[in-house]
Amino acid sequence: MQLDAGAEGTFWNGVRNHSAKLNLMAMKKGDTGFFYHSNEGKEIVGIVEVIKEAYPDPTAEPGEPWVVVDIKAVKPLLRPVTLAHVKADPRLAKMSLVTSMRLSVQPVTDEEWKVVCALGGV
Repeated sequence: MQLDAGAEGTFWNGVRNHSAKLNLMAMKKGDTGFFYHSNEGKEIVGIVEVIKEAYPDPTAEPGEPWVVVDIKAVKPLLRPVTLAHVKADPRLAKMSLVTSMRLSVQPVTDEEWKVVCALGGV
């Protein structure tokens, strides 16, 4: 779990999609994002911060173009925001989580950020 990694954080590996890779490469130190459980629960559960910008993925095969960023947990949401809730909220109808669900790293607009934070109690 992200919280267990503490202030040192951990790297976000396993991204094997070129669009998601480009999103990782665009992240800057200090950027924040949502942490989403894509397998268990299908819900946004917390906020993370980028603590190191993109570098080669140490788990990739030699010559593969994949990258990672280091992230640390900032705080959990008081109430997880489920995928079902996101899909049901008309304010989030254009959110990448709805339109590009299979993409593991997605952009979030400022307005979407505000809505999800409010739904999550932060």
